[in-house]
Amino acid sequence: MGTPHEDRVHPNVTLAVLSVSGLAYSILSSAVIPALPTIQHALHTSETGVTWLLTGYLLSASVGTAILGRLGDMFGKERVLVWTLVVLAAGTVLAGLADSLPLLIVARVLQGVAGGIFPLSFGIIRDEFPREKVAGSIGLISAILGVGGGVGIVAGGLVAEHLSWHWLFWMPLVLIVPATFCTWRYVPESPVRVPGRINWTAAVLMSAGVSLSLVAVSETTTWGWGSARTLGLLFVGLALCAAWVAVETRSAEPLIDMAMMRIRGVWTTNLTAFLLGAGMYSSFIVFPQFAQLSHSAGGFGASVVQSGLYLLPSTIGMVIVGSLAGVIAFRFGSKRAVVAGSIVTAAAFGFLAVVHAHPYDMLISAALLGIGIGLAFAALGNLIVEAVRPEQTGAAGGMNTVMRTIGGALGGQLAATFIAGHTHHGVPASTGFTDTFVMATAFLVVCAFAALLVPGRREPGLRVEPSVT
Repeated sequence: MGTPHEDRVHPNVTLAVLSVSGLAYSILSSAVIPALPTIQHALHTSETGVTWLLTGYLLSASVGTAILGRLGDMFGKERVLVWTLVVLAAGTVLAGLADSLPLLIVARVLQGVAGGIFPLSFGIIRDEFPREKVAGSIGLISAILGVGGGVGIVAGGLVAEHLSWHWLFWMPLVLIVPATFCTWRYVPESPVRVPGRINWTAAVLMSAGVSLSLVAVSETTTWGWGSARTLGLLFVGLALCAAWVAVETRSAEPLIDMAMMRIRGVWTTNLTAFLLGAGMYSSFIVFPQFAQLSHSAGGFGASVVQSGLYLLPSTIGMVIVGSLAGVIAFRFGSKRAVVAGSIVTAAAFGFLAVVHAHPYDMLISAALLGIGIGLAFAALGNLIVEAVRPEQTGAAGGMNTVMRTIGGALGGQLAATFIAGHTHHGVPASTGFTDTFVMATAFLVVCAFAALLVPGRREPGLRVEPSVT
C-alpha cells in the first residue's frame, strides 16, 4: 500500500513514524483510567458498566494483536499497519463523538485492535533496518508501550480535572492522523512475506477462548474468584483455547504456528512476558490510587493530577533505558537484560511493600520501576525477534504482547481483589496496597527465574553493534 521507493527511507524516519504510532496507542490504553469516575457520572452509568471501557479495550487488544501480527507476515507489514492506524483513528473519532456508554465501548474495542502496531513495528524494523540498529530500535519501541502508559495517566488526570472527557480522545488523534499518513507515505513495504490464507476456524476459536477467559478474570471483583459464573466462564474459555491449539496443530496453514510456539526461545520469553505483565502492570493503577488515599488511611492525600505525577520518574527511566537498548544488548545480551530488569522491578515493589510512609518512597520506587521495565521490555522484544525466522516475526511478536497483556489482566484483578478486601467504611486501607506490592514482588521474582530459562545465545544475523539509535 506504500508508495514506490527508488531509495529506501532512512531508518530514523521510519523509527520516528513507528514511535509516534506506538505512543498514541499506549496513551489511549491508560488515559481513561483517571477519568473513569468522570465518565461514569457524565454517562449516568454504573461502576461495573464503566469498567467495560477497560475490559473491551483489553479483549480486542489481546485478540487483535496476535491476528494482526500474523496478517502482517502474510500480506505486508506496512499495508496492515496503515489499516490498523485507520481503525485506531476511526475508533478514536467515534469515542470523541460518543454520548452513550455502548457507543463508547464499541469505540474502545476498535481502539484496542491497534495493539498490532507493536508486532508489526518489530517486523518492519527487522526487515528494513541495518543490523546494528535493530536491537536499539526494537528496544525503544518496546519502551514506548510503558512510556505512553505513564503519560496517559498524567494526561488523563489533567483532562478529567480541567476539560471535557471527550478531549481524552481528540488529543491523541493529533498524533494518529499524521502517523497514518506518514506510514503510508514514508514507511517502506517489507519484502518478507509468508504465503498462506486466514484460518478462520482458528481465528474464531482463539478470539472466543481468549475473550471468555479474560472476561472471567476481569469480572472477579464483581462475581468473586470462586463463583459459578467465574469458574464456568473460565472453563469454557480455556476449553476453547485448547480446541484452538488442537486445530492449529493439525492445520496445514495455521493462524499461529504451534511448532514455532514450542521453540525454547519463544515459550520461555512468552512465560517471562506473562509474569512480567502480572507483576508490573498494576503499578499504573495502584500507584495513583495509593497516592490519592487520605493521610489518615495511610496515603498522601494527592489530587488526581498530583497522583499521576508519581509515575513521572518511571516514565523518564523507561525513555532513558529504552534509548540505550542497543548498547545494553551488545554488551550484556538480551537475556541478562531481562533478568536484570525483572530483579530491579521486583526490588521497586519490594521496597514499597516495606517502606511507603513518605512521598519520596514512592518516587524512589517509581524510578527503579522505570529502569526495570525499560530493561525488561526492550529485552523481550529483541529476544522474540532473535528466536524466530524473519517471516514469523509478526506472529511471534503478537503472541508475546498478548501474553504480557493477559498477565497484566491477572495481576490487575488480583490487585483489585486485595484492595477491595481491605476497606474501612468504604475507603481502601493501606493494607490492601501493601498486599498488592508483595504480590507484584513475588510475580517478578518468579519472572527473574523464568528469564534464566531463556536461551542466552543470540542469532548471529542479528548481532548488534554498540551504537545508540
